[in-house]
Amino acid sequence: MRKRSWGFVAVGLLVALVLAGVVSNYASSHPDGLDSSLLRGCTVNADDEITGGSCPAQQAKDHELADSPLADYGIRGVDNGFLSTGLSGVAGVLLTFAVGGGVFWLLRRRGPADAPGGGQPPADGRHTGDRQSAGTAG
Repeated sequence: MRKRSWGFVAVGLLVALVLAGVVSNYASSHPDGLDSSLLRGCTVNADDEITGGSCPAQQAKDHELADSPLADYGIRGVDNGFLSTGLSGVAGVLLTFAVGGGVFWLLRRRGPADAPGGGQPPADGRHTGDRQSAGTAG
């Protein structure tokens, strides 16, 4: 990869880390559309606990992974909510970057020396690195 490409990737990763680590803490704490529709018919208090009525959310159960280290937009064991949310966002960005980078590394184009056939040029005599168009003789 060229130096210019590495710089672009580094800046993109830095922006994603800042967004996940800091800006994510300022996201809305109100329930999204699905949660809102499941609470329709119930009354809730300031802590979003159901206090009365009848709604589908009353039958909700915890997910199988509710006790995992990164459950509920935070890191278990970190008592500071701002830090917990930020660290979980950073962990998610780094994990996604690592998996995505690994997939792209596996699928990258290889040069002629790495290609099957021992680096032999194509039958038409042109090399894959040539920048001449097909209609131009050189």
